Amino acid sequence: LAEESPDSAYHSHGSSLEEEAAERMDDEEQERLLSYWQSVGRGHQVDVPRDMAEPIQQLTRNNNPQERQSIPFTLIQRKEKLGDLLYEKRHYGKAKWACIKMKEKQYEQSICLGFMKLMRYICEQNSSGLYLGITVPIVTIVHTNEAQSAMTQAVTVAYYLPEVLQDQPPHPFDSDIIIEEWPATIVYSRSFRGITNEDSIMREINLLAAILESPELCLRDTFIIAGYTNPAAANRHNEIWFLQRP
Repeated sequence: LAEESPDSAYHSHGSSLEEEAAERMDDEEQERLLSYWQSVGRGHQVDVPRDMAEPIQQLTRNNNPQERQSIPFTLIQRKEKLGDLLYEKRHYGKAKWACIKMKEKQYEQSICLGFMKLMRYICEQNSSGLYLGITVPIVTIVHTNEAQSAMTQAVTVAYYLPEVLQDQPPHPFDSDIIIEEWPATIVYSRSFRGITNEDSIMREINLLAAILESPELCLRDTFIIAGYTNPAAANRHNEIWFLQRP
């Protein structure tokens, strides 16, 4: 056997040391992100399991605004008053979504747990074995009683599949996630910031209902909360959507 030259030995040893250091930094970053999400989860009474470390890290690394794909829509009308935007009327085309139904005690628990399941699907736990990419907003379908005075517990958290996957969506490994095709819809959208819970959502529903000229054109018991920032963020950017009757 040929003897290894000191130079090549140094390079092979040096590169393995660099790889070890990179792996250690990788593990430290994973731990830091996981513990951050776990502390946020505790605030929402949600347990973030250890197997979420990798999806959280992957999502964080790919969460540059340039990497995110916005759900396409056509703007029909902007309603303003004294320079303030009251709401937008938009048309969203027919599209496929990965959906999961949740029914936790609190709304925040449902969206956190639902989002974690969707994160696993996005982060390689699917039939393609690939990272699917983030689309915004992630939406939650909520229901109220007919009088719009209280929310029901059951919600659906949904992820819009990127354009390149619309024709053949990868199959989720998690049997709770269902791929659904939603019909084209006209939406009345109003933006708001902060946390989303039963109180803030009911407040936003009543606010938009009071602003709309013809709220009777919309569904009275089904609404969508569109989230543009992940549930771990403090000052979240959200929208409330009213759906025009088909």
